[in-house]
Amino acid sequence: MIGIPALLVLAAAGYRATQLAIHDTVLDPARAVVFDWHSRKTDSPVRTAAVTLISCPYCIGWWISGTLLAAYLLTTGQFDQDPLLVHGIEWFAVAGAAVLLNRVDDTLGEVGK
Repeated sequence: MIGIPALLVLAAAGYRATQLAIHDTVLDPARAVVFDWHSRKTDSPVRTAAVTLISCPYCIGWWISGTLLAAYLLTTGQFDQDPLLVHGIEWFAVAGAAVLLNRVDDTLGEVGK
């Protein structure tokens, strides 16, 4: 099981990667391609799901947190030390902490306006 320091670092990385995927201008061209692709067939469930995924911080944040956790566990050799259920709980913890950071950021952003 990962420790609290690793959880905090992974949560911070998940938060930042989510912000990159959702808001940062460096990925505007990639998001524009997906939005354009969706606009050509708006009744497609797959295209709608793709747009939802890349525009929802909770949706994309979940998958980014899972990817970061898996990469961390695999590169540190910890993946097969615990049952898969434990890693699933770790995924919830990392994603939850990253979402909490997103909520704090959103709240502080609203206060500053």
